[in-house]
Amino acid sequence: MFRNQYDNDASTWSPQGRIFQVEYASEAVKQGTAVVGLKSKTHAVLVAVKRSPNELASYMKKVIRIDDHMGIAVAGLTSDARVLSNYLRTEAMRSKLMYGRALPVGRAVSMIGDKAQTNTQEYGRRPYGVGLLVIGHDDTGPHLYEFSPSGI
Repeated sequence: MFRNQYDNDASTWSPQGRIFQVEYASEAVKQGTAVVGLKSKTHAVLVAVKRSPNELASYMKKVIRIDDHMGIAVAGLTSDARVLSNYLRTEAMRSKLMYGRALPVGRAVSMIGDKAQTNTQEYGRRPYGVGLLVIGHDDTGPHLYEFSPSGI
């Protein structure tokens, strides 16, 4: 079940200064398929490997549209990616309805980081086991950001 007494939750540090739950989430990202993001002065592009986990399963969606100006690519647990993408879609819609403008890409990534950080501060919660590449375009040009479970 558990490897040791320090991997029960994300707020327990081991004597070596490690948080095992964050390491497990990072390992889930490493087990995921390859995702590449490229950014130039005028464009940002996401590319993902589309493969089926087995012969009877369908392909998993790795590139997700958030809004007209923003999208994400997923590596790791797709269920965690679905939670974060739904959160981003909700915030993008909220920005359009309340402020009449698109959600800035930098602010969207900051909101994902804040949501993920709360899981490491509450007992019984786990870090998201997904890595995201977030691209978008706003008034200042194209943007490419990375989200990882470790926050590094």
